[in-house]
Amino acid sequence: MKRFQEAILADAGSEEIASIPMPDTYRGAYVRRDEVDMFEGLDSADKDPRKSLHVSEVPVPELAPDEAYVAVMASAINFNTVWTSIFEPLPTFGFLDRLGREGIWGARHVRDEHVVGSDASGVVVRVGSAVRNWRPGDRVVIHCNYVDDQDPSAHDDSMLAANQRIWGFETNFGGLADLTVVKANQLMPKAAHLTWEEAAINALCNSTAYRMLVSRNGAPITQGDRVLIWGATGGLGSYAVQHVLNGGGVPVGVVSSAEKVDLLHDLGVDAVIDRKAAGYKFWSDEFTQDESEWRRLGKDIRALVGEDPDIVFEHPGRQTMGASVFVCKRAGTIVTCAATSGYMIEYDNRHLWMKLKTIKGSHFANYREAWDANRLICEGKVLPPLSAVYSLDEVGEAALQVHRNLHEGKIGVLCLAPTEGLGVEDPELRERVGEDRITLFRRHGA
Repeated sequence: MKRFQEAILADAGSEEIASIPMPDTYRGAYVRRDEVDMFEGLDSADKDPRKSLHVSEVPVPELAPDEAYVAVMASAINFNTVWTSIFEPLPTFGFLDRLGREGIWGARHVRDEHVVGSDASGVVVRVGSAVRNWRPGDRVVIHCNYVDDQDPSAHDDSMLAANQRIWGFETNFGGLADLTVVKANQLMPKAAHLTWEEAAINALCNSTAYRMLVSRNGAPITQGDRVLIWGATGGLGSYAVQHVLNGGGVPVGVVSSAEKVDLLHDLGVDAVIDRKAAGYKFWSDEFTQDESEWRRLGKDIRALVGEDPDIVFEHPGRQTMGASVFVCKRAGTIVTCAATSGYMIEYDNRHLWMKLKTIKGSHFANYREAWDANRLICEGKVLPPLSAVYSLDEVGEAALQVHRNLHEGKIGVLCLAPTEGLGVEDPELRERVGEDRITLFRRHGA
Protein backbone atom coordinates (compact mmCIF):
# COMPACT_ATOMS: atom_id res chain seq x y z
CA MET A 1 0.00 0.00 0.00
CA LYS A 2 3.03 2.26 0.37
CA ARG A 3 3.24 2.70 -3.42
CA PHE A 4 -0.42 3.69 -3.61
CA GLN A 5 0.08 6.17 -0.79
CA GLU A 6 3.06 7.77 -2.53
CA ALA A 7 1.24 7.97 -5.87
CA ILE A 8 -1.85 9.56 -4.32
CA LEU A 9 0.19 12.12 -2.40
CA ALA A 10 2.00 12.96 -5.66
CA ASP A 11 -1.34 13.45 -7.50
CA ALA A 12 -0.57 10.59 -9.89
CA GLY A 13 -2.92 10.05 -12.82
CA SER A 14 -5.29 7.20 -13.51
CA GLU A 15 -2.90 5.12 -15.61
CA GLU A 16 -0.07 5.35 -13.09
CA ILE A 17 -2.33 4.31 -10.21
CA ALA A 18 -3.80 1.48 -12.27
CA SER A 19 -0.30 0.17 -13.05
CA ILE A 20 0.67 -0.29 -9.40
CA PRO A 21 0.44 -3.99 -8.46
CA MET A 22 -2.12 -4.91 -5.85
CA PRO A 23 -0.55 -6.14 -2.60
CA ASP A 24 -1.31 -9.50 -1.01
CA THR A 25 -2.19 -7.92 2.33
CA TYR A 26 -3.21 -4.58 3.78
CA ARG A 27 -3.45 -3.03 7.23
CA GLY A 28 -6.91 -3.18 8.78
CA ALA A 29 -8.72 -2.81 12.09
CA TYR A 30 -10.68 -5.92 13.00
CA VAL A 31 -12.32 -8.03 15.68
CA ARG A 32 -11.63 -11.75 15.98
CA ARG A 33 -14.11 -14.59 15.88
CA ASP A 34 -12.33 -16.45 18.68
CA GLU A 35 -12.70 -13.46 21.03
CA VAL A 36 -16.46 -12.88 20.88
CA ASP A 37 -16.84 -14.05 24.50
CA MET A 38 -14.02 -11.92 25.88
CA PHE A 39 -16.38 -9.47 27.64
CA GLU A 40 -18.83 -12.05 28.94
CA GLY A 41 -20.27 -11.04 32.30
CA LEU A 42 -19.28 -7.40 32.03
CA ASP A 43 -21.67 -4.47 31.87
CA SER A 44 -21.71 -2.70 28.53
CA ALA A 45 -19.99 0.37 29.96
CA ASP A 46 -17.06 -1.76 31.17
CA LYS A 47 -16.38 -3.33 27.77
CA ASP A 48 -13.24 -1.82 26.27
CA PRO A 49 -12.81 -1.56 22.46
CA ARG A 50 -9.08 -1.14 22.98
CA LYS A 51 -8.93 -4.82 23.95
CA SER A 52 -11.01 -6.18 21.06
CA LEU A 53 -9.95 -4.04 18.09
CA HIS A 54 -6.72 -5.26 16.50
CA VAL A 55 -4.70 -3.54 13.77
CA SER A 56 -2.45 -5.65 11.56
CA GLU A 57 -2.13 -7.10 8.07
CA VAL A 58 -5.06 -9.00 6.56
CA PRO A 59 -5.39 -10.70 3.14
CA VAL A 60 -6.67 -8.72 0.16
CA PRO A 61 -9.92 -10.31 -1.10
CA GLU A 62 -10.66 -10.99 -4.75
CA LEU A 63 -12.54 -8.23 -6.59
CA ALA A 64 -16.06 -8.93 -7.90
CA PRO A 65 -17.13 -7.49 -11.28
CA ASP A 66 -19.34 -4.79 -9.70
CA GLU A 67 -16.83 -3.70 -7.09
CA ALA A 68 -13.87 -1.36 -6.64
CA TYR A 69 -10.74 -1.36 -4.54
CA VAL A 70 -10.34 1.97 -2.75
CA ALA A 71 -7.14 3.09 -1.07
CA VAL A 72 -8.49 4.58 2.16
CA MET A 73 -6.95 7.89 3.17
CA ALA A 74 -9.20 8.43 6.20
CA SER A 75 -12.17 6.88 7.94
CA ALA A 76 -14.37 7.55 10.98
CA ILE A 77 -15.85 5.98 14.09
CA ASN A 78 -19.57 5.24 14.16
CA PHE A 79 -21.66 3.60 16.84
CA ASN A 80 -21.89 0.43 14.76
CA THR A 81 -18.12 0.03 15.07
CA VAL A 82 -18.49 0.39 18.83
CA TRP A 83 -21.25 -2.24 18.85
CA THR A 84 -19.06 -4.58 16.79
CA SER A 85 -16.09 -4.04 19.09
CA ILE A 86 -18.02 -4.91 22.26
CA PHE A 87 -19.99 -7.71 20.54
CA GLU A 88 -23.37 -6.12 21.29
CA PRO A 89 -26.19 -6.69 20.83
CA LEU A 90 -24.63 -9.79 19.24
CA PRO A 91 -21.36 -10.70 17.49
CA THR A 92 -21.28 -9.59 13.85
CA PHE A 93 -19.78 -12.83 12.58
CA GLY A 94 -23.31 -14.17 12.20
CA PHE A 95 -23.94 -11.40 9.64
CA LEU A 96 -20.84 -12.44 7.71
CA ASP A 97 -21.81 -16.11 7.78
CA ARG A 98 -25.27 -15.34 6.36
CA LEU A 99 -23.73 -13.23 3.60
CA GLY A 100 -21.38 -16.12 2.88
CA ARG A 101 -24.29 -18.38 2.00
CA GLU A 102 -25.41 -16.09 -0.84
CA GLY A 103 -22.79 -17.19 -3.35
CA ILE A 104 -19.11 -17.20 -4.22
CA TRP A 105 -18.68 -13.46 -3.76
CA GLY A 106 -20.47 -13.50 -0.45
CA ALA A 107 -18.27 -16.37 0.70
CA ARG A 108 -15.23 -14.07 0.67
CA HIS A 109 -16.65 -12.26 3.70
CA VAL A 110 -16.58 -15.32 5.94
CA ARG A 111 -13.32 -14.95 7.79
CA ASP A 112 -12.06 -15.21 11.33
CA GLU A 113 -11.35 -11.47 11.24
CA HIS A 114 -14.04 -8.86 10.65
CA VAL A 115 -12.50 -5.65 9.26
CA VAL A 116 -14.80 -2.89 10.49
CA GLY A 117 -15.71 0.69 9.58
CA SER A 118 -18.64 2.23 7.71
CA ASP A 119 -17.16 5.55 6.51
CA ALA A 120 -14.18 6.36 4.30
CA SER A 121 -12.59 8.79 1.92
CA GLY A 122 -9.96 7.69 -0.53
CA VAL A 123 -8.94 6.98 -4.10
CA VAL A 124 -10.16 4.26 -6.44
CA VAL A 125 -7.24 2.03 -7.42
CA ARG A 126 -9.01 -0.77 -9.35
CA VAL A 127 -12.49 -1.39 -10.70
CA GLY A 128 -14.23 -4.61 -11.65
CA SER A 129 -15.17 -5.47 -15.21
CA ALA A 130 -18.80 -4.36 -14.76
CA VAL A 131 -18.00 -0.91 -13.29
CA ARG A 132 -18.84 1.93 -15.69
CA ASN A 133 -18.83 5.27 -13.84
CA TRP A 134 -15.58 5.13 -11.89
CA ARG A 135 -11.93 4.60 -12.71
CA PRO A 136 -8.57 4.47 -10.90
CA GLY A 137 -7.56 7.86 -9.57
CA ASP A 138 -11.07 9.06 -8.74
CA ARG A 139 -11.28 10.72 -5.33
CA VAL A 140 -14.29 9.35 -3.53
CA VAL A 141 -16.20 8.94 -0.33
CA ILE A 142 -18.13 5.78 0.46
CA HIS A 143 -21.65 5.38 1.76
CA CYS A 144 -22.53 2.22 3.65
CA ASN A 145 -25.68 0.90 1.92
CA TYR A 146 -24.56 -2.51 0.66
CA VAL A 147 -27.26 -3.97 -1.56
CA ASP A 148 -27.67 -6.42 -4.43
CA ASP A 149 -29.35 -4.38 -7.17
CA GLN A 150 -30.31 -7.56 -9.09
CA ASP A 151 -32.93 -8.33 -6.45
CA PRO A 152 -36.30 -6.71 -7.33
CA SER A 153 -36.86 -5.78 -3.69
CA ALA A 154 -33.88 -3.41 -3.98
CA HIS A 155 -35.66 -1.12 -6.43
CA ASP A 156 -37.93 1.86 -5.69
CA ASP A 157 -36.15 2.22 -2.32
CA SER A 158 -33.09 0.05 -1.81
CA MET A 159 -33.34 0.42 1.96
CA LEU A 160 -36.34 -1.92 1.68
CA ALA A 161 -34.26 -4.59 -0.07
CA ALA A 162 -34.54 -8.08 1.37
CA ASN A 163 -30.75 -8.34 1.50
CA GLN A 164 -29.84 -4.75 2.40
CA ARG A 165 -26.78 -4.57 4.63
CA ILE A 166 -24.50 -1.98 6.20
CA TRP A 167 -20.97 -2.19 4.82
CA GLY A 168 -18.31 -2.69 7.46
CA PHE A 169 -20.91 -3.83 10.01
CA GLU A 170 -22.90 -6.55 8.26
CA THR A 171 -20.16 -7.10 5.66
CA ASN A 172 -16.42 -7.54 5.87
CA PHE A 173 -13.63 -5.35 4.42
CA GLY A 174 -14.78 -2.11 6.08
CA GLY A 175 -13.30 1.36 5.93
CA LEU A 176 -11.05 1.39 9.01
CA ALA A 177 -8.16 0.11 6.93
CA ASP A 178 -5.66 1.13 4.27
CA LEU A 179 -7.76 -0.62 1.61
CA THR A 180 -11.41 -1.49 1.24
CA VAL A 181 -13.62 -3.36 -1.20
CA VAL A 182 -16.99 -1.76 -2.02
CA LYS A 183 -19.72 -2.03 -4.60
CA ALA A 184 -19.54 0.65 -7.29
CA ASN A 185 -22.93 1.93 -6.18
CA GLN A 186 -21.43 2.92 -2.84
CA LEU A 187 -19.08 5.47 -4.37
CA MET A 188 -19.67 9.23 -4.35
CA PRO A 189 -17.43 12.22 -5.21
CA LYS A 190 -15.21 13.58 -2.47
CA ALA A 191 -15.81 17.21 -1.53
CA ALA A 192 -12.91 19.06 -3.16
CA HIS A 193 -12.68 21.76 -0.47
CA LEU A 194 -12.31 19.32 2.42
CA THR A 195 -9.33 17.41 3.75
CA TRP A 196 -9.34 13.62 3.69
CA GLU A 197 -10.37 13.41 7.33
CA GLU A 198 -13.08 16.08 6.99
CA ALA A 199 -14.54 14.29 3.99
CA ALA A 200 -14.36 10.84 5.57
CA ILE A 201 -16.74 11.46 8.47
CA ASN A 202 -19.92 12.48 6.66
CA ALA A 203 -21.51 9.74 4.59
CA LEU A 204 -23.14 7.58 7.25
CA CYS A 205 -24.53 10.19 9.65
CA ASN A 206 -25.23 12.93 7.11
CA SER A 207 -27.12 10.54 4.83
CA THR A 208 -29.07 9.14 7.79
CA ALA A 209 -30.12 12.61 8.95
CA TYR A 210 -31.00 13.58 5.36
CA ARG A 211 -33.36 10.62 4.96
CA MET A 212 -34.95 11.30 8.34
CA LEU A 213 -35.59 15.01 7.78
CA VAL A 214 -35.39 15.85 4.06
CA SER A 215 -36.38 12.78 2.04
CA ARG A 216 -40.02 11.87 1.51
CA ASN A 217 -39.08 8.51 3.08
CA GLY A 218 -38.65 10.24 6.44
CA ALA A 219 -40.53 13.04 8.14
CA PRO A 220 -39.67 15.77 5.68
CA ILE A 221 -39.48 19.25 7.13
CA THR A 222 -41.28 22.21 5.63
CA GLN A 223 -40.52 25.86 6.18
CA GLY A 224 -41.35 26.96 9.71
CA ASP A 225 -41.45 23.45 11.22
CA ARG A 226 -40.22 23.25 14.79
CA VAL A 227 -37.90 20.25 15.12
CA LEU A 228 -36.68 18.93 18.46
CA ILE A 229 -33.23 17.37 18.03
CA TRP A 230 -31.74 15.26 20.79
CA GLY A 231 -27.96 15.20 21.03
CA ALA A 232 -27.76 18.17 18.71
CA THR A 233 -23.96 18.40 18.75
CA GLY A 234 -23.43 14.67 18.26
CA GLY A 235 -22.70 12.67 15.13
CA LEU A 236 -26.31 12.59 13.95
CA GLY A 237 -27.68 15.70 15.61
CA SER A 238 -25.04 18.03 14.19
CA TYR A 239 -26.17 17.16 10.66
CA ALA A 240 -29.84 17.26 11.63
CA VAL A 241 -29.68 20.86 12.84
CA GLN A 242 -28.00 21.90 9.58
CA HIS A 243 -30.65 20.23 7.43
CA VAL A 244 -33.41 21.90 9.46
CA LEU A 245 -31.76 25.30 9.11
CA ASN A 246 -31.20 24.79 5.38
CA GLY A 247 -34.85 23.80 4.93
CA GLY A 248 -36.27 26.85 6.66
CA GLY A 249 -37.20 25.00 9.82
CA VAL A 250 -36.58 25.94 13.44
CA PRO A 251 -34.27 23.52 15.25
CA VAL A 252 -34.55 23.10 18.99
CA GLY A 253 -31.30 21.49 20.04
CA VAL A 254 -30.95 19.47 23.24
CA VAL A 255 -27.42 19.21 24.61
CA SER A 256 -25.73 18.48 27.94
CA SER A 257 -23.40 21.38 28.72
CA ALA A 258 -22.99 25.14 28.44
CA GLU A 259 -20.08 24.59 26.04
CA LYS A 260 -22.36 22.64 23.71
CA VAL A 261 -24.93 25.43 23.91
CA ASP A 262 -22.26 27.85 22.69
CA LEU A 263 -21.30 25.46 19.89
CA LEU A 264 -24.89 25.29 18.64
CA HIS A 265 -25.22 29.06 18.77
CA ASP A 266 -22.10 29.33 16.60
CA LEU A 267 -23.65 26.82 14.21
CA GLY A 268 -26.69 29.09 13.87
CA VAL A 269 -29.13 27.46 16.28
CA ASP A 270 -30.94 29.97 18.48
CA ALA A 271 -33.19 27.65 20.50
CA VAL A 272 -31.09 25.38 22.70
CA ILE A 273 -31.90 23.43 25.87
CA ASP A 274 -29.12 22.38 28.23
CA ARG A 275 -30.69 19.25 29.71
CA LYS A 276 -27.98 18.99 32.36
CA ALA A 277 -28.63 22.50 33.60
CA ALA A 278 -32.39 21.86 33.47
CA GLY A 279 -31.91 18.65 35.46
CA TYR A 280 -34.59 16.61 33.71
CA LYS A 281 -35.21 13.21 35.26
CA PHE A 282 -37.48 11.43 32.83
CA TRP A 283 -37.07 8.17 34.78
CA SER A 284 -37.79 8.32 38.51
CA ASP A 285 -36.41 4.78 38.82
CA GLU A 286 -35.38 1.94 36.51
CA PHE A 287 -39.00 1.05 35.72
CA THR A 288 -40.96 4.31 36.07
CA GLN A 289 -41.05 7.44 33.95
CA ASP A 290 -42.12 10.81 35.35
CA GLU A 291 -44.77 12.56 33.24
CA SER A 292 -44.28 15.80 35.16
CA GLU A 293 -40.76 15.96 33.71
CA TRP A 294 -42.15 15.46 30.20
CA ARG A 295 -44.48 18.38 30.85
CA ARG A 296 -41.60 20.52 32.05
CA LEU A 297 -39.67 19.78 28.88
CA GLY A 298 -42.69 20.66 26.75
CA LYS A 299 -43.11 23.95 28.59
CA ASP A 300 -39.44 24.79 28.04
CA ILE A 301 -39.74 24.08 24.31
CA ARG A 302 -42.80 26.30 23.97
CA ALA A 303 -41.02 29.07 25.85
CA LEU A 304 -38.28 28.98 23.22
CA VAL A 305 -40.23 28.59 19.96
CA GLY A 306 -43.87 29.21 20.85
CA GLU A 307 -45.26 25.78 19.91
CA ASP A 308 -44.80 22.07 20.43
CA PRO A 309 -42.37 20.50 17.91
CA ASP A 310 -43.85 19.31 14.61
CA ILE A 311 -41.06 16.72 14.36
CA VAL A 312 -38.89 15.05 16.97
CA PHE A 313 -35.52 13.74 15.76
CA GLU A 314 -35.16 10.76 18.08
CA HIS A 315 -32.09 8.53 18.33
CA PRO A 316 -31.18 8.03 22.03
CA GLY A 317 -34.00 5.51 22.45
CA ARG A 318 -34.92 4.31 25.91
CA GLN A 319 -33.92 7.40 27.90
CA THR A 320 -35.90 9.85 25.81
CA MET A 321 -38.63 8.14 23.78
CA GLY A 322 -41.33 8.63 26.40
CA ALA A 323 -40.59 12.35 26.49
CA SER A 324 -40.37 12.53 22.69
CA VAL A 325 -43.82 11.04 22.19
CA PHE A 326 -45.30 13.33 24.83
CA VAL A 327 -43.86 16.67 23.65
CA CYS A 328 -44.44 16.10 19.93
CA LYS A 329 -47.20 18.24 18.47
CA ARG A 330 -50.69 16.86 17.82
CA ALA A 331 -50.49 14.94 14.52
CA GLY A 332 -46.71 15.39 14.58
CA THR A 333 -44.02 12.82 13.81
CA ILE A 334 -41.32 11.21 15.89
CA VAL A 335 -38.74 9.95 13.39
CA THR A 336 -36.34 7.50 14.95
CA CYS A 337 -33.19 5.58 14.20
CA ALA A 338 -30.69 3.79 16.41
CA ALA A 339 -31.10 3.66 20.19
CA THR A 340 -27.84 4.59 21.81
CA SER A 341 -29.30 4.53 25.34
CA GLY A 342 -31.19 1.25 24.87
CA TYR A 343 -33.38 -0.55 22.36
CA MET A 344 -36.28 -1.50 24.65
CA ILE A 345 -38.29 1.70 24.73
CA GLU A 346 -41.40 2.70 26.70
CA TYR A 347 -43.90 5.49 26.12
CA ASP A 348 -47.49 6.27 27.06
CA ASN A 349 -49.48 5.16 24.03
CA ARG A 350 -52.41 7.41 24.94
CA HIS A 351 -50.34 10.41 23.92
CA LEU A 352 -49.67 8.77 20.57
CA TRP A 353 -53.08 7.51 19.47
CA MET A 354 -55.30 10.14 21.05
CA LYS A 355 -53.30 12.98 19.50
CA LEU A 356 -52.81 11.23 16.16
CA LYS A 357 -49.02 11.24 16.34
CA THR A 358 -46.77 9.00 14.23
CA ILE A 359 -43.58 7.13 15.06
CA LYS A 360 -41.59 6.58 11.87
CA GLY A 361 -38.59 4.28 11.75
CA SER A 362 -35.63 5.19 9.57
CA HIS A 363 -32.38 3.45 8.70
CA PHE A 364 -29.46 4.95 6.80
CA ALA A 365 -30.35 6.01 3.21
CA ASN A 366 -30.64 4.77 -0.35
CA TYR A 367 -28.08 5.73 -3.01
CA ARG A 368 -30.06 8.71 -4.29
CA GLU A 369 -30.54 10.10 -0.78
CA ALA A 370 -26.87 9.55 0.09
CA TRP A 371 -25.81 11.19 -3.19
CA ASP A 372 -28.02 14.24 -2.61
CA ALA A 373 -26.81 14.55 0.99
CA ASN A 374 -23.22 14.33 -0.24
CA ARG A 375 -23.88 17.05 -2.81
CA LEU A 376 -24.70 19.41 0.06
CA ILE A 377 -21.33 18.56 1.60
CA CYS A 378 -19.58 19.14 -1.75
CA GLU A 379 -21.26 22.54 -2.15
CA GLY A 380 -20.31 23.63 1.37
CA LYS A 381 -23.94 23.85 2.48
CA VAL A 382 -23.45 21.25 5.21
CA LEU A 383 -20.35 21.46 7.39
CA PRO A 384 -18.32 18.45 8.61
CA PRO A 385 -18.58 18.22 12.42
CA LEU A 386 -15.06 16.83 12.86
CA SER A 387 -14.02 17.15 16.49
CA ALA A 388 -10.95 14.91 16.81
CA VAL A 389 -8.61 12.81 14.69
CA TYR A 390 -6.75 9.62 15.59
CA SER A 391 -4.39 7.37 13.70
CA LEU A 392 -5.49 3.90 12.61
CA ASP A 393 -3.20 2.40 15.25
CA GLU A 394 -5.23 4.34 17.85
CA VAL A 395 -8.59 3.06 16.61
CA GLY A 396 -9.38 1.34 19.93
CA GLU A 397 -9.00 4.59 21.84
CA ALA A 398 -11.09 6.43 19.25
CA ALA A 399 -13.86 3.84 19.59
CA LEU A 400 -13.70 4.11 23.37
CA GLN A 401 -14.31 7.87 23.13
CA VAL A 402 -17.52 7.21 21.17
CA HIS A 403 -18.53 4.29 23.41
CA ARG A 404 -18.38 6.54 26.49
CA ASN A 405 -19.85 9.60 24.75
CA LEU A 406 -16.74 11.66 25.42
CA HIS A 407 -16.80 13.28 21.98
CA GLU A 408 -18.79 15.82 19.99
CA GLY A 409 -19.63 15.56 16.32
CA LYS A 410 -17.57 12.89 14.61
CA ILE A 411 -14.13 11.37 15.23
CA GLY A 412 -11.94 10.89 12.18
CA VAL A 413 -9.24 8.25 11.71
CA LEU A 414 -6.21 8.66 9.45
CA CYS A 415 -5.44 5.56 7.40
CA LEU A 416 -3.09 6.11 4.44
CA ALA A 417 -3.08 9.88 4.95
CA PRO A 418 0.18 10.46 6.86
CA THR A 419 -0.93 13.72 8.48
CA GLU A 420 -3.99 15.90 8.86
CA GLY A 421 -4.76 18.71 6.45
CA LEU A 422 -4.13 16.91 3.15
CA GLY A 423 -6.49 16.39 0.22
CA VAL A 424 -7.88 19.90 -0.40
CA GLU A 425 -8.27 20.47 -4.16
CA ASP A 426 -10.44 23.61 -4.15
CA PRO A 427 -8.99 26.16 -1.71
CA GLU A 428 -11.14 28.92 -3.23
CA LEU A 429 -14.36 27.14 -2.23
CA ARG A 430 -12.87 26.43 1.18
CA GLU A 431 -12.20 30.13 1.62
CA ARG A 432 -15.77 31.01 0.56
CA VAL A 433 -17.28 28.51 2.98
CA GLY A 434 -14.93 29.78 5.69
CA GLU A 435 -12.12 28.07 7.55
CA ASP A 436 -13.70 28.99 10.87
CA ARG A 437 -16.98 27.38 9.82
CA ILE A 438 -15.38 24.20 8.52
CA THR A 439 -13.27 23.75 11.66
CA LEU A 440 -15.97 24.88 14.11
CA PHE A 441 -16.13 21.58 16.03
CA ARG A 442 -12.33 21.28 16.23
CA ARG A 443 -12.05 24.78 17.66
CA HIS A 444 -14.74 24.15 20.24
CA GLY A 445 -13.06 20.90 21.21
CA ALA A 446 -9.63 22.47 21.61
